Amino acid sequence: MKTKWLFPNRFWLIGWLVFVPSTILGLAAMYADFKIGWLTAHWLSESITITSGNSITHLMDNQDLTDEVAAIGIIAGLLLIAFSREKVEDEMIGQLRLEALQWSVYANYIILAIAILTVYDDAFFNVMIYNMFTVLLVFIIRFRWLIYRNNHILLAL
Repeated sequence: MKTKWLFPNRFWLIGWLVFVPSTILGLAAMYADFKIGWLTAHWLSESITITSGNSITHLMDNQDLTDEVAAIGIIAGLLLIAFSREKVEDEMIGQLRLEALQWSVYANYIILAIAILTVYDDAFFNVMIYNMFTVLLVFIIRFRWLIYRNNHILLAL
C-alpha cells in the first residue's frame, strides 16, 4: 500500500481528539435530542403554511445542524485515526493495513446485508446511520488487532 496517501503520525491523536467529543455529541443529539443553539441554520428554514377554513397558519421549521456537525466530526476523526502513518511504516504494516481494509469492507457489507433482511422501517434508518461509520470502525479495530497479534508473535520468537 502506497504511503503517500497517509496522514502524518501526529494526526492519529488529533483524530481521537475529534472523534470522542463528536461521538458524544452525536449520541446526545440522537438519543437525548440535544441541540446546540448557535448551530441552528435559519437560512435552511422551511416555511410551512397550513390553511384551515378561513385561518392561515405559518410555521417555521428551523434546521438544527448539531447532528450534521457530529457526523462530520466522527467521519473526520475516524479518517485521521485510520489513515495516519505508524511510527514505523514498512511493507509489513502496509500489508496489514491492506488486509484490514479488505476485511472491513467485507464485514461492512455482510452486516448491511443482514440488516437489509432483518431490520425494517425506522430501525433500518438507524442502522444506515451507524453503517456510515462501520467500515472505518471495523478497519481500525481489525488493523490494531493485527498489529497487536503481529507484535506478540514477534516477541514469542
